[in-house]
Amino acid sequence: MFRSGYIAILGRPNVGKSTFLNRVLGEKISIVSEKPQTTRNRIVGIHNEPDAQAIFLDTPGIHKGRDVFNKWMVEQALSTLSEVDLALFVVEVNNAPGPGDRAVAEAIAKSAKPAVLAANKVDLVPEELRAKKIAAYAELLPFAASHAISAQSGEGVDALVGDLVARLPEGPKYFPDDQLTDVPERFIAAETVREKVFLNMREEIPYAVAVVCDSFKEEPNQVRIECTLYVERDSQKGMLIGKSGAMLKRIGTEARVDLEKLLATKVVLKLWVKVRPEWSRDPKALRALGYEVAG
Repeated sequence: MFRSGYIAILGRPNVGKSTFLNRVLGEKISIVSEKPQTTRNRIVGIHNEPDAQAIFLDTPGIHKGRDVFNKWMVEQALSTLSEVDLALFVVEVNNAPGPGDRAVAEAIAKSAKPAVLAANKVDLVPEELRAKKIAAYAELLPFAASHAISAQSGEGVDALVGDLVARLPEGPKYFPDDQLTDVPERFIAAETVREKVFLNMREEIPYAVAVVCDSFKEEPNQVRIECTLYVERDSQKGMLIGKSGAMLKRIGTEARVDLEKLLATKVVLKLWVKVRPEWSRDPKALRALGYEVAG
């Protein structure tokens, strides 16, 4: 029997959902940073086994959305529940359950989808306290199973994936064996650049940046990529470019290194910075930047 199905990865911001997905796939397709709300779009990751195919949907962290863009991100995450066979609820077990965790639990409960608990960052909890910490989260929902994992080190991840696969229904192979994601390479290029913004910039700047891949051209022995980074104010543009262009150059260099590993070829990457006032609050601007918001 061949098993296949869709699994939503849900949780509040910064609990390790993207790190988990990258660990399972063995490739970096979802960007990671220590800052919350890094993931903005739903990312599909495809895990293949000889007799199964598990399709993971990494979603934005569920949080209290205050503007058009943040509310859209939360809607993206919650809408995923209607499309999946299982919900994987990822929590940060070294901290006690909070309002964000309860909001995720309520959404899963309303969907009536079976849920598995992934108690992440267990390596940060003393062994004698692990059971107590996990039990606090297990009270949020009647989980089908609970697993203690470290997405960073890989502890417990194989056992969790094996359990998830065993719970999938009988079904077809939706994607070829060699396909890891359904997002286009130009999207991954833009996300890689945005990740480097998160890693190098402080405070509000990363959240004020949207990255659009304007051009992705495959040439003999190289790929030529051009991206525009949109910010909301002139002051943000100046900080993103940096003195004599140093910050933008650093972001571009780090992104190029990652993209060359991913694409297995030389990458020529060019970046520009433009101001688009209040893009995160303007539905028209958000659509122009590739976010499918209503209104």
